Amino acid sequence: MTGEHVLMDAEEISFCLERLALEVRSRRGADDTPLALVGIRRRGVYLADRLGRLLHGQLGLDLLPAGVLDINLYRDDWSTLGPRAEVGRTALDFEVNGSSILLVDDVLYTGRTTRAAMEALADYGRPRRLELLVLVDRGLRELPIQADYIGLKAETLSDERVDVHLRELDGEDRVVLRRT
Repeated sequence: MTGEHVLMDAEEISFCLERLALEVRSRRGADDTPLALVGIRRRGVYLADRLGRLLHGQLGLDLLPAGVLDINLYRDDWSTLGPRAEVGRTALDFEVNGSSILLVDDVLYTGRTTRAAMEALADYGRPRRLELLVLVDRGLRELPIQADYIGLKAETLSDERVDVHLRELDGEDRVVLRRT
């Protein structure tokens, strides 16, 4: 493979998020535990925001508490990020203890980002339940972590990468597979 291959365009991303919102709603059933969406900085934040609007608008759920989680200080490769490693703000303006938290990220790969997110959340409290939603699961796990909700499962090779472009950051919505 040379160049890039588009895995999802804007319409497919939109449809995928609608399907994921329906899955979340369906699986919650009668669970009355407060649900909060937490996006992993950067693109997970925008996906969580979109998902929250879908759950609120189209599915009639109350507006859900939302949070932003920066995991950079919890990464196991923190010391290799260089002298200008950027740490963003974490904002969890809801009670973590006892909440059901839906952690949202763009791509699940090795599992290390999810592990770091779980460690970061533990510093804020102990959720009753923690689930993971990802737009793309590209396989090749290094840790025993799996997503509860998956938009697209794409089997990839280690010399490939999956880039998620979102209009809020990149001016367009699309998911691209590239050989590195």
